Amino acid sequence: MTEFQAVGRFENLSLERRGCVFMITMELGAENRLTAKFCQELIRAFNTVRQTLGSNSEGAVITRGNNAKYFCTGLDLDEAEQNPHATTEGFYPLLHTILDFPFPTIALLTGHTFGGGCPVAFAHDYRVMNSQRGFISMPPVDLGMYFPGVGVLPRLKLRPQIARKVLLEGHRFTGEEALRDGLVDFIVQPDDMLAVAFALAAKWAPKAKAGHGDGLPTHTSADIISVQRSKMAASLANKVFAATGDASCMDLAPTSQVLVAG
Repeated sequence: MTEFQAVGRFENLSLERRGCVFMITMELGAENRLTAKFCQELIRAFNTVRQTLGSNSEGAVITRGNNAKYFCTGLDLDEAEQNPHATTEGFYPLLHTILDFPFPTIALLTGHTFGGGCPVAFAHDYRVMNSQRGFISMPPVDLGMYFPGVGVLPRLKLRPQIARKVLLEGHRFTGEEALRDGLVDFIVQPDDMLAVAFALAAKWAPKAKAGHGDGLPTHTSADIISVQRSKMAASLANKVFAATGDASCMDLAPTSQVLVAG
């Protein structure tokens, strides 16, 4: 199997490719806290992939942490206190970018996924989690904090009882719990995580060419049309809720189902 090759130059992440599969490795310290600048850099990486592949192409993206302890520990709270516009300058546009991305996306949860790191993971089409280390948790409820819109994706992608467990109870999900409750699609031994994520990316990369991408799909497959419309609806609901705080916008999106590649 060929090695990944570097693409572009970035400050706090690396972008690599192997064929039509690209991999973004977040490298902002160990915890990859989401500052506005870092979110903008992630957006640039996704846009670089989009521009490199062009339209009517096969492709997929894997996003991962840079160590076995953390994937992402969420928003930079110091920045959020100093800059009330930090989330609208970086975090929400990043979610929009991933949700609207015209190629399949896989979040490779190398370790802990906390706070705002959860919506980032949920914005991806698939999630592969470290089976040996790391929790998934959204603890703002325990900290008395609230960020508009962060609850939309869990509510769209999870069963109501599980979304309640995520948002109201602030539960810390182990890998086994996350798989059972549909937060992730696979839990994998650390040494095998990248291979599983790459196989998943390679399997679904042709869907982009078949109609997963920009505009209306030319392929008539009901599966492809459903995938695209679901992503568009989820993105629209997220944007409306972030702008208005109106939870009724979630009615725009269909109930999502976990897709497991076999």
